[in-house]
Amino acid sequence: MTETNKKRVLFAVIGAVIVVTLIVIFALGLTKTGDRERFNMLTLAREYIARGDYDRALDLLDRLIIKDSSDADARALQDEALNLKTAARSAADEAARAGSGDAGALAQSLGELGKSLERTASTVAQGATQSGTTGPTAAARAAADASAAADAEKAAAAARKAEEEARARSEAEAEAARRKAAEEELARKGAAVRAQMEAVNALVKEGRSAITAGDYSTAKSRFDGAVSGLPAGETKFSAQTFAEIAEGYYDGYKRAPGSTEGLDAVKQAQRTAQEAIRSDPSDARPHYTLSKIYNDFEKPDLAQGELEQAVKLDPNNYLYAYELGKAYYKVKKYPEAQRAFESITVKLNPKYEPAFFNLGMTYRALRNDQGALGAFGGAIKLKPDYVLAHIQTGKILSSRSDYSGAIKSLQTALSFEPGNITALRDLGVAYSATGKNAEAEKVFEKAMNLSPDAVTAYNLAKVKFDLGKAADALPFARKAVELAPAVALYHYQLGLTAEKAGDLDSALLAYAKAAELDKKGVDARVNLGSLYLESGFVDKALAVLEEAYRLDPRSFEANNNLANAYGIKSLFDKSVFHYEAALVLVPRDTTVLLNLAKAYVQSGSLPKARDTYIELLKLAPTTWDALYELGKTYLSLGDTAAAKKTLSELLARKPDFRARAEVESILAGL
Repeated sequence: MTETNKKRVLFAVIGAVIVVTLIVIFALGLTKTGDRERFNMLTLAREYIARGDYDRALDLLDRLIIKDSSDADARALQDEALNLKTAARSAADEAARAGSGDAGALAQSLGELGKSLERTASTVAQGATQSGTTGPTAAARAAADASAAADAEKAAAAARKAEEEARARSEAEAEAARRKAAEEELARKGAAVRAQMEAVNALVKEGRSAITAGDYSTAKSRFDGAVSGLPAGETKFSAQTFAEIAEGYYDGYKRAPGSTEGLDAVKQAQRTAQEAIRSDPSDARPHYTLSKIYNDFEKPDLAQGELEQAVKLDPNNYLYAYELGKAYYKVKKYPEAQRAFESITVKLNPKYEPAFFNLGMTYRALRNDQGALGAFGGAIKLKPDYVLAHIQTGKILSSRSDYSGAIKSLQTALSFEPGNITALRDLGVAYSATGKNAEAEKVFEKAMNLSPDAVTAYNLAKVKFDLGKAADALPFARKAVELAPAVALYHYQLGLTAEKAGDLDSALLAYAKAAELDKKGVDARVNLGSLYLESGFVDKALAVLEEAYRLDPRSFEANNNLANAYGIKSLFDKSVFHYEAALVLVPRDTTVLLNLAKAYVQSGSLPKARDTYIELLKLAPTTWDALYELGKTYLSLGDTAAAKKTLSELLARKPDFRARAEVESILAGL
């Protein structure tokens, strides 16, 4: 249903409610008394209410109640009139919001935009058929979309949808009230002027209907006719007419923004809105139209200026305050955005849930997570199925390591929208962070089936890898690299997964690519060097591992692997150096202690070797190789008694020692 039709339906519904109410009250009045004067006064009051003349109706009803304070019919009708009057006033406020703008833009700036529109229209007219242009800012938006994360774009689209739904409700009410007020104003005019105004209104209505139907030429003809027929001296009516025509032209632009007609429509919208401002500088409505134009043509400063003027002219209009808050947010004026959104949530319309949501996003930008949680909670209280608010709550709780709370919020979001990709991804991450990898696996699989992307493929590969399913993880690790070949982390995960699955060639290539992409990445270089060592390419291993060590001299893995490589090359002093460095980082690592002791032996530092073996055996008494090597070290040091005692202890404690024959041979010679 179009916006215009929505407004018509709402107006009709309001009218129907009034009529039904009046019929009921009318029937009650007839059955209660035959008092003719009272009957006539009630009837007249009902007629006044039907026309929207609530004050005159209330005067009559006050007289009846003064006569008889127990007159239930008069009191019921009085309550009805008061409620309708309040609703009309509130809706009138909304009406201004629906079409406000700002007269404060500089003529020079407006002229520049006009020239920009002219140039754009000319370009489209010349090249639309060849290029398939869809709008003056299509290229810029496409570039922004391409650089944004897929889930962020989908979240933004969902936010726009929720916002538009809320705005549509408000603007429909506003339009109904605006038209009601216009009819009342029309009724007060003389017959000749009223006839002119009615003719103008009819032409505007026909023009907007033609716009809705996509008939731009007819719309323009009707709008031109309406302008030509404006009654002299009626500046306020003229301003209102220009404002509505500007809105109509803007609607025409939005229907086909890249067409020649669409661009002509937006130029007309700009010019007509300016004419409305000249006719009545106190009217906020045309400024709002201008702000929308400036936003569409990516002129945020001009849009902000128009909205500031609109709010100044109509400070009680929550929609203008809301749009101004968004304008501030867009240019990162977060404190100003916060004040704008808070003016709505605290005073102007505490039931407008998009304001709470955007306030939450503003708090997040200000790094006030506690405030953001409160704002998102406000949005959820008003709209329990506000999926984006639940998701943002989950994100904040995850960032605070409150994963159980995050999981609850994200599950709630998914209960309303089971296919929400962002919620699925975030839920998977929360599960994974709490070690619930099986649950995370299911969630990531669902997200991957719904909308494959590199991040989800990586997360699914990692979860499967952590679950010990390297073979199952491998296709997803490869998919992540395929979808995002420039991300080093994805290549690194592919290397881990391929290595674990036994595909060493793929692992080597993946680690090498990760190292190429991440010039400061240590882990990929360490793993690549380790694989080179295992494959017998010691020189290649040394080159990569030395680079890793230069990047991070405090890397335990880099030092340990370098020590191994230097040992293979018989560069024992260097081997000892890096084993010692590794032990400083992880002092109780028994494998490094064993290797260091061996390196000490190979470098001729037998006392150090002896002491290291003894230290190791205190930490791990059943390290039989260490006990064996300690016995031989004692022998090399000339301590025959200690050697005999140590080797005898080995055979006594480990009769099935792998080198028993060698031990017995040594003992026999002592």
